[in-house]
Amino acid sequence: MAKKNDKKNDAVETEDIDIDSAIDSLHSNEENPEITELRNQLEQAQESANASHDQYLRTMADMDNLRKRTQREKEELAKFANENILRDILPVIDNLERAVEHVEQSQDGSGLLEGVQMTLTQFGQLLTSFGVKTVDAVGQPFDPAYHQAMGQMESTEYPANTVVQQMQKGYQLNNRLLRPAFVMLAKAPVVAETTDEPTTDTDIDTE
Repeated sequence: MAKKNDKKNDAVETEDIDIDSAIDSLHSNEENPEITELRNQLEQAQESANASHDQYLRTMADMDNLRKRTQREKEELAKFANENILRDILPVIDNLERAVEHVEQSQDGSGLLEGVQMTLTQFGQLLTSFGVKTVDAVGQPFDPAYHQAMGQMESTEYPANTVVQQMQKGYQLNNRLLRPAFVMLAKAPVVAETTDEPTTDTDIDTE
């Protein structure tokens, strides 16, 4: 019986030694160069994955910005697609306005006058529907962004560099200049030099 017990004890001790060896081997494996290399590769792979994710986010942001910019350009194109056509219509309006002015001065051709005025009204409605409006001119300070100066006129009614006469209307398309207004600008009247000779009533009337 004693020998059997000794064999059991030897087996237990042998088993304990095997477990300790396994634990020691496990700890030693943590310092194994292969495991260290694998750990380094894993860290590098994680860093690469993070970098790829950041690049993906930046790419998505760029694509979103491109989509928004393309949409804005598309809307801009649609808004001003009729610009050339509308510019070609303007001379027709100019001629109709001149015809009305001529008939009004001649005091003749009432039927023609009515017809032309109706046509002008229709053209005005058409332009308004396309977002076209006239440029404010007479009485406004000269603005080179909207006015094209054709000359100057003496004026006591308006200060210098104010639009005193409009020779041709200007137009805007959705607040963008379509054609500038052709205008005359006010300038201060020339003051006549005084003389020692007395001024007569006839001279005053002549001036």
